[in-house]
Amino acid sequence: MKNIFSNTIKLAALASVLSFSSCKKFIDILPVGNGQIPTTLSDYEALIRDEYGNHRADITQAVLLLNDKFETSSNLNYYPLYKANYNWNESADRIAFNNSDEGNYYNNYKGINTSNLIIEKAAGTTEGTEAQKAELIGQAKVLRAMDYDILVNYYADTYEEANAATKLSVPLILSADIGAAYTQVSIKELYDFMLKDINEAIPALGATSATVLHPNLGSANALKARILLQMGKYADALAAANEALKYNDKLFDWTTFYNTYKTQIEAVDIYNNAPSPMGFNYVENYYFRHGVSSNAGREQAIRVDRAARFEQGDARFASRWKLRTVGADTYYTSITTGFFNVGGLTTTEVYLIKAECQARLNDVPGAMSTLNAVRVKRIFAAKYVPLSAANTIEAVKLIQRTKGNELILGITPFADARRLNKDPNYAVTLSKTEAGQALTLAPNSHLWTMPFPQGASKNPGNGSIKQNVDK
Repeated sequence: MKNIFSNTIKLAALASVLSFSSCKKFIDILPVGNGQIPTTLSDYEALIRDEYGNHRADITQAVLLLNDKFETSSNLNYYPLYKANYNWNESADRIAFNNSDEGNYYNNYKGINTSNLIIEKAAGTTEGTEAQKAELIGQAKVLRAMDYDILVNYYADTYEEANAATKLSVPLILSADIGAAYTQVSIKELYDFMLKDINEAIPALGATSATVLHPNLGSANALKARILLQMGKYADALAAANEALKYNDKLFDWTTFYNTYKTQIEAVDIYNNAPSPMGFNYVENYYFRHGVSSNAGREQAIRVDRAARFEQGDARFASRWKLRTVGADTYYTSITTGFFNVGGLTTTEVYLIKAECQARLNDVPGAMSTLNAVRVKRIFAAKYVPLSAANTIEAVKLIQRTKGNELILGITPFADARRLNKDPNYAVTLSKTEAGQALTLAPNSHLWTMPFPQGASKNPGNGSIKQNVDK
């Protein structure tokens, strides 16, 4: 892996290697070879820089369920779980199929393990000031909350105030001890815990941080706004969104980007046109997290019917995907290469959180103004018309159209769809035609909650895991 964080101290790999090697705390194990036991603050800070281990969101099944990507027939035939989610098979036993789709589960718990280690040990390290130690612990708490937010929105039902205290979420692990006991807590308990982590972290964080992998005040408040929106706490989410925007309110101008690469983008049969602007230095970044892979490459391809849901004149879409036919398959292929912040936190998401909260709080003109601030940087001038809405319902639908397109391939569109499906004003039945067969996905389908992988449920360690879905 060759990118700006590739020269990480070897300790970054130590956590992943040793975390499976003993029932003791891996901090107490003398590693083999050139490794060393972490003792200094910089040793622990280096653990955060492990991109592949701590900053990757492999949410493949959520993206497949939404049909937000094009999947090949060979993959669908080879992976039964892919096919079940992609084609909305209500009768499929996804628990039985889920014997290899463990990436999201173990990636996030690996990150949680690293965060737990930092939280437990950083205060007692050598070197560094007390303020620096507190900041590193605060960064670890934000990352831990981020990992739990992805897990709970994947493996548990969406947050509903009426039943959040009685429905189970995911295992809450608070120790780096490999044999530590844990509890599969309620959805409410986990959401309260995530907010507690963030609120405890904020006083120790700075306005800027060492890298885009290290959370700061902008990223902490952005994540807080996301979680509060999921909980339906609109006034609090709006306050957090506004706080995040104090630290970064920049929006990338995709119309300018398109015009810069216009000749290449519009060239016939050319499908590799421009470097991704969505990498580590993307002006919209609060916090960067990879998707499935941490290597440089292309984005996932998009279905033709999914591409039709983008606005006419969307320069961001036109800059990233291009219609292509290969054999019997027609899809929109990725035409930029590099790194993509599909799993992290950006100003666009925060603007759209703010817009929805404004609409929910009956400031519809304000909501539309915030939405249009994003759209004007996306829609070609010849196609751009400021949007207006007559009421909250209309406003939220317009905001969600933009948000689903802007954050495509990340966890947020999936999380948003799940929470909006609980409200008849916004619930949507997805539909498509596949191989001549009409298929639908209802808002109340059990498919919206992913089953824990068999590796976790059959080998739960020092605790127990109960599936949150029957199949």
